[in-house]
Amino acid sequence: MNRRILLQRLLSMPFLGGFLGGLAAGRGSTSAATIGMAAHRDYFQELGLRTFINAAGTLTSLSGSLMPDEVVDAIDYARRHYVGLDDIQTRVGERIAELLGCEAATVTSGAFSAMTLGLAGVMCGMDREKVAQLPDATGMKNEVVKLKSEHYIDYVHALLNTGATVIEVNTLKELEDSINDRTAMLFVLNAYNDSEVGHEELVAVGKEHGIPTFNDCAADVPPVENLWKYTDMGYDLVAFSGGKGLRGPQSAGLLLGRADLITAARLHTPPRGDTIGRGMKVNKEEVLAMLVALELYVEKDHDEEWKLWEGQIAHISDTVKTVSGTQTEVHVPEIANHVPTLSITWDQSRIPLAPTDAKQRLREGHPSIETGGGSDGLSLSTWMMRPGEERIVARRIREVLTEAST
Repeated sequence: MNRRILLQRLLSMPFLGGFLGGLAAGRGSTSAATIGMAAHRDYFQELGLRTFINAAGTLTSLSGSLMPDEVVDAIDYARRHYVGLDDIQTRVGERIAELLGCEAATVTSGAFSAMTLGLAGVMCGMDREKVAQLPDATGMKNEVVKLKSEHYIDYVHALLNTGATVIEVNTLKELEDSINDRTAMLFVLNAYNDSEVGHEELVAVGKEHGIPTFNDCAADVPPVENLWKYTDMGYDLVAFSGGKGLRGPQSAGLLLGRADLITAARLHTPPRGDTIGRGMKVNKEEVLAMLVALELYVEKDHDEEWKLWEGQIAHISDTVKTVSGTQTEVHVPEIANHVPTLSITWDQSRIPLAPTDAKQRLREGHPSIETGGGSDGLSLSTWMMRPGEERIVARRIREVLTEAST
């Protein structure tokens, strides 16, 4: 391939084309305008993707949250240097444990990964032959007793990945009766505990029988106190998502708890290869970014942030209620996504528009807006919005409902 053909092919690539085009035009120097164009390349537009205002919350399907600049800076710093993966996990884990007042911590590939790794650590301990044996759980304690949820929760599959069996119970007596010599762990999904057993009772039963307890708190910050509430309560392991309220990398999470169990869980993680956790890799950039995100979250003024959300919700509510026939209500979910949330309903005899159609019009409008809610109305929160976007959302909802009014 001669030099002319090679240059033509490079010029056809969007980023290199802009960069090399500047070199060619400037005879070896790149103009500031060309560099600026390359730096502000609109990747999503090139891919035919629409961005949107997120009024729905930290849903994984909507890519979670937006990372603060400080977190992105940590990623950029880490990508410039080599460091041992085990080394950075160890040191970051120590810093996180110190920050949150727990025995130990490790950064995982999301809360789902934390569930799998935590249980694997409980089942195998420090026995490397057992580590390599999973998901064949033969000869191990391989039953997990889970507190009842009203509906089946998909995330329970994280426990099944180890080869364990999950047994669901509703009452304290059922919990006691379910424990046997195969019981590995007692487990609860914090936001979906519909059983009669409370946290203190579960922890007490675990301590009495010498069985580790695990609380999955994936979406359960705010409030910030939850980051240490459950380990202080006596839970042996607790998991959080990194890319929701903490605003860390979407693919990261936290596993907190007993030092021996965290050490055992890490035997299943990269760089080790012959394990069920080999595919749950967390790179050095994510590990460092998770620490920085956590530091920012713990140190921020949570009362001030709450007042901001309340003001934004009030603005949207007041704007929407100018449309005759609409009603609004503010509530705060008790556990997961514990933030001011606005419900919007309307008299469909006066505004003949189904909520699903309203959501679609908001999604397809300009700008695109994602909201929550079901067949009864719209539901939205502002905690994942950029400042000022609440005004756009308020205006667009009012426009959609006004246009549909009879």
